[in-house]
Amino acid sequence: MKICAIIPSHNHSQKLVNIVGRLQDAGLGVFIIDDGSDEPTRSVIEALGHQKDSITTCRFETNQGKGAAVLEGFRLALKQGYTHALQIDADGQHDLDALPHFLDLAKAHPEALISGQARYDASAPRVRKAARWITHVWVWIETLSFRIKDSMCGFRLYPLRAVKTLMDEESIGHHMDFDTDIMVRLFWRGVPPIMIPVDVIYPPDNTSNFKPWHDNWRISVAHTRLVLTMMARLPSILKNRPPLLAATKHWANLAERGCVWGLRFCVGAYKLLGRRGCQIVLAPIVLYFYFFGAQQRHASKQFLGKALQRQPLFTDIYHHHMNFAMRALDVLIAWTGAMPAELVEPTNPKELSDIVRDPRGGLIVVAHLGNVDVARAVLDKKTRDRLTILVHTHHAANYNRMIQQCCPEAGLHLIQVTEMGPETIIDLKQRVERGEWIVIAGDRISVLSQNNSLCVPFFGAKARFPQGPWVLGALLECPVYLLFCLQDGKRYHLTMERFAETLELPRRRREQSLYSYAERYVRRLEYFTALDPFQWYNFFDFWAN
Repeated sequence: MKICAIIPSHNHSQKLVNIVGRLQDAGLGVFIIDDGSDEPTRSVIEALGHQKDSITTCRFETNQGKGAAVLEGFRLALKQGYTHALQIDADGQHDLDALPHFLDLAKAHPEALISGQARYDASAPRVRKAARWITHVWVWIETLSFRIKDSMCGFRLYPLRAVKTLMDEESIGHHMDFDTDIMVRLFWRGVPPIMIPVDVIYPPDNTSNFKPWHDNWRISVAHTRLVLTMMARLPSILKNRPPLLAATKHWANLAERGCVWGLRFCVGAYKLLGRRGCQIVLAPIVLYFYFFGAQQRHASKQFLGKALQRQPLFTDIYHHHMNFAMRALDVLIAWTGAMPAELVEPTNPKELSDIVRDPRGGLIVVAHLGNVDVARAVLDKKTRDRLTILVHTHHAANYNRMIQQCCPEAGLHLIQVTEMGPETIIDLKQRVERGEWIVIAGDRISVLSQNNSLCVPFFGAKARFPQGPWVLGALLECPVYLLFCLQDGKRYHLTMERFAETLELPRRRREQSLYSYAERYVRRLEYFTALDPFQWYNFFDFWAN
């Protein structure tokens, strides 16, 4: 593989030098297409072109449009023998921290189109977000699929062989209609998309090249053309459906399906109608997500078939989805202080009391089973302050933001696993030495090290479990506990049990020791899951190879 980057620019120079530097640090050749820029952008691009051989610049004397600039970049990249091209905007809106993930996925799936799925902060104009949703709906119609979650994000990595064939045979939009047009047409030709959540900001000093009247008209014309073309080519399009790649099944790549206003509506329904009334309101909403979430629905069916040892019915899978919705609602209720602490009962009060009184810190391994978040929410402040939670919440940003708005304390003592480094391990060890507990999930493969996993039998078939909790436990040299919190009627039963006084990983028996710890954990996880399979909340292909 030979990967380059293409940056179309029209009067964007403030962030350009930094973007080019980051791309070069990743080892990419860079093509900057100056789409008729004025000064000072013109001079900045010329200067960059003279700096290094790895930077190629090209200039249009008059503005021809974003699409025309990217297409020219494709032609230059193909002439220089590149196999893949990363497209990124020049205004600095996209979070380049996602770049390594793009490159890793491209190497694993060279035939795929790796595309960003915009994750906006409060700086994004509401009108722009609403307009994007209109395009999303049209794209779902044009592709007869929900797999393209965002066709307008300008941060994506193309396989150039498929792009060249498309360029030779079809006309592609030259303006702001380009991003959607090329993505839909590649999908029709069997190029599978992999969507990656990417943070997108709108800086106060940002200059937009989007022309509301002209570009919205072009986008409307493009959708009309795509729909008519889809109808004319329907047999060919259905024949060339892209395969569903394994990378899209990783839990961190499943983008959040609820929007902010929908979450606020649910909170409002709870305040007005109570938990029972809100459950009635949620029923049709959950039914919508059931029908339009094929990947989650199939994962639920697969899991329940193994756990229940029978073919799950529609009612089983719907009940599973409904349980998850009520779990999320209960977390919001608990963090608002409306849930009495007495509703969480320990199953082993003496052992739990001994653990709490122990001044030593430790590692607590949990799972996406039941509702551990409720237990944390109703803890007294002194005990809660002893907890540091290792999380990955980027794929559920809206939901977590809503919880923190209800209770700012919910966002305290959280560490994103994607931001961990050697200095974080040192910090965690110091926390343990101060008597704090580190909490980590033991049932999901790490976002950063998906290859560091162990295959352990789980409900009759081998599934992948992370090494991370057991490696971290050995590094921290502290007691390790397991924690489960399952709902039973209106109450939650909390079980905290000692797993090991310390974890040891002898050099010669490291793999065997890791497997032994993981297998012991999985046996306990399987036991608690079997008590109520409908409280298992991993809605992805858990047994994926």
